[in-house]
Amino acid sequence: MENFTHLESQLPARDLLHITPEWEIPQIFEALKDALSGSGPAITVGHTSRQSVPADCAVVVPTSGSSGEPKDVALSASALIAGAVASHKFLGAVAGDTWSLLLPITHIAGINVLVRAIQLGTEPVDMNTSAVFTAIVPTQLHRALHGEEKLLKHLQNAKAVLVGGAASSGALLEQARKAGINPVTTYGMSEMSGGCIYNDTALEGVQFRINSEGAIELAGSMRAMGYLNAPELWKQVTDGEWFITSDSGKVDGDKLVVLGRLDDQINTGGKKISLSVIDNFLHEKFPRQRFASLSIPDKEWGEKLVLVIDGSMEPNLIKDSLRTEFGGHAVPKELIFNTEIPLISIGKPDRKKLRDLFETIG
Repeated sequence: MENFTHLESQLPARDLLHITPEWEIPQIFEALKDALSGSGPAITVGHTSRQSVPADCAVVVPTSGSSGEPKDVALSASALIAGAVASHKFLGAVAGDTWSLLLPITHIAGINVLVRAIQLGTEPVDMNTSAVFTAIVPTQLHRALHGEEKLLKHLQNAKAVLVGGAASSGALLEQARKAGINPVTTYGMSEMSGGCIYNDTALEGVQFRINSEGAIELAGSMRAMGYLNAPELWKQVTDGEWFITSDSGKVDGDKLVVLGRLDDQINTGGKKISLSVIDNFLHEKFPRQRFASLSIPDKEWGEKLVLVIDGSMEPNLIKDSLRTEFGGHAVPKELIFNTEIPLISIGKPDRKKLRDLFETIG
């Protein structure tokens, strides 16, 4: 994997089939089957200009991640299948079990639902049909618990519900359990073929460690081949067989505790604040609300903390909670209420759009 650039230059090219929005799920499912078996071209469901890939690449997932830099993540069939097999072992899935597809197939999590269905010899179903397993993001779980009755019933009928894409508060997960849902938190990224840490526990074949900068590093047979369009960047984010994430964490026994992003810290008035830590705390404290923090350039503070709330609540309740937990520097300089929070990928707040929104409002 280390010599990805060399690998691409030596292996014969494989055609890359571009899946468009007009495709129906059954068509995509069959194309993915062929891509994994090698009987058809590799596939991509995102925006990439590439027309061919290395011979052992089965799926290309274009992603900007949290950095905003476009990356074409190349995944082999063996990596995707390894992830599916490890997931099923953790969940106790057996042949014939079904998965429902509630996530976009433009994201690795949606692709994984299809790969898992293939491995179990079944076809993906939708929300109109009961499924043994499904995968969602915290926003969907929040909506199911606060008004979306059809989704709630679907989740209640599942043996396990994978919840990933963004951090889930303990309060939200507890509320789900009380409602008869069995949530399984997942942590991962496209570079590791999606979620590879379930309920803070590594799936079989996955290793984790914390490096000297406090960043989480992951290794396993489901690791991606590399970035097709950015081989030099791939070298920067890998260390041998390890993938170096942009997340901070700590090891607690055999558990991996994800603390937040290393690249979302802002400096306001000379003190640092992690935006994801602020968001996670508020979602834990007030599980019925959705929050997103962002930084705005400011002459006085350098960067000022602004908080967007998808709903309404008492401003001082938010400010006092943050002041008590983190100190006065963590109190937002401005709060924006009753604003829908735009998302990137399948669960994380789109801070660029939020900044644009703030400028428009301002």
